[in-house]
Amino acid sequence: MTNESDARQQEGNQKATPAALPESSSKPSMPPHWHDERRVALVRGILARIGDKWSVTTICSLGQRPRRFNELRRDVAGITQRQLTSTLKALERDGIVSRTVFPSTPPAVEYALTDVGQDLERVVYTLAAWADDHADTIRAARIHYDSRADT
Repeated sequence: MTNESDARQQEGNQKATPAALPESSSKPSMPPHWHDERRVALVRGILARIGDKWSVTTICSLGQRPRRFNELRRDVAGITQRQLTSTLKALERDGIVSRTVFPSTPPAVEYALTDVGQDLERVVYTLAAWADDHADTIRAARIHYDSRADT
């Protein structure tokens, strides 16, 4: 093997790990603009929108494929028509969901994730995987906490 192919093979065998990061970057630092009150308020509002249970489940449902309203309503268990309408409007306003009206009688409306929504979907699924991975530990911590006399 040549040195070039040896290097490629060695690169292929290496995995990207957090250990490869400098020690100072083990935790991300606060972005400098987070000291701007207006920016913090905007970010807090975005997190409140995407963090509510209906937005998360709606994003997960739309992550599978575009859907019509009633499909979403069936897929997102427990959501009311009014709450789904409100959630979709808010997600559309934030550029996370797109709404397409097809000319028919009655008009057919389809909802889909935008590019920003698809990017968010990856984050949501990562968070959901973390929650699933740690669910038993968290349940045990809750039981322990709730059983203490001083709570």
